[in-house]
Amino acid sequence: MVVPRAILPFHLEGRPVRGRLVRLGGLADSLIARHELSEDVSRLLGESLALTAGLAAALKFRGSFSLQAKGDGPVPMLLTDCTDAGEIRGYARSEGTPMGSAGALLGKGYLAFTCDQGPEMDRYQGIVGIEGETLAEMTDAYFRTSEQLQAFVRLACRRTPEGWRATALILERVAAEGGIDGLGNEEADDAWHTATTLAATVTEAEMLDDALAPEQLLHRLFHLEGLLVDRPRALSYGCRCSRARLAGVLQGFPESDLDEMAEHGQITMTCEFCNLAFRFDRAEVKGAAGRA
Repeated sequence: MVVPRAILPFHLEGRPVRGRLVRLGGLADSLIARHELSEDVSRLLGESLALTAGLAAALKFRGSFSLQAKGDGPVPMLLTDCTDAGEIRGYARSEGTPMGSAGALLGKGYLAFTCDQGPEMDRYQGIVGIEGETLAEMTDAYFRTSEQLQAFVRLACRRTPEGWRATALILERVAAEGGIDGLGNEEADDAWHTATTLAATVTEAEMLDDALAPEQLLHRLFHLEGLLVDRPRALSYGCRCSRARLAGVLQGFPESDLDEMAEHGQITMTCEFCNLAFRFDRAEVKGAAGRA
């Protein structure tokens, strides 16, 4: 599934503000509904998917950008990633049917933002402790401590009559004209304050309304602030699992472990991202001890 205009980058002319509006549309339902998760965990997963896509869109890279949360709460693992081509996937590991805010679901732990460009390039990673009750608050803490960057993040995700929908609105403060970073610059401070105040007026209903075009939503918020919309970017469902890759994983296990995995002569492996099950005949899988 492909959403051609899922990410709409924009900036405010003459002001130290750039941003992205991410609307996953039907892609959110395709990604979330395949997992058996509680309502609140599904909402957290959807917010993470939209946020990851929005953060990845601000980078120039080849590879994947991921958001990973590990905590001691009923959702001990949350992982979403997006490639430079806009292929997105994610999963949340939960215990039971937990309810509550993102902070309650994740508990104490850390949040990691990672840009992986392959084995020949250094991997960039920023890690912060989980701080705040919402994923947006946790991301703000990351920007403040790791990136030393002012940012505004608003996330929305819920099940609508059309299925799950997820949206992210991200604003970042950039260098003002002339190379001034804005710290101590009263005019730039005022411009940033105005932009974030306007962004804070957006409602969840507006963010998740399929009938409200992204350009129209941004126009409502920033039409008096020199809004300039850039070229939209597509997002698509992008699980990178394959039968060949999983077969290679199985071949790394000893024969005795493969025997324990087999049921009625078959080994079943399920991808955590897409929740698809791959079945292999035990007789056809050669373990580590069985290879030359």
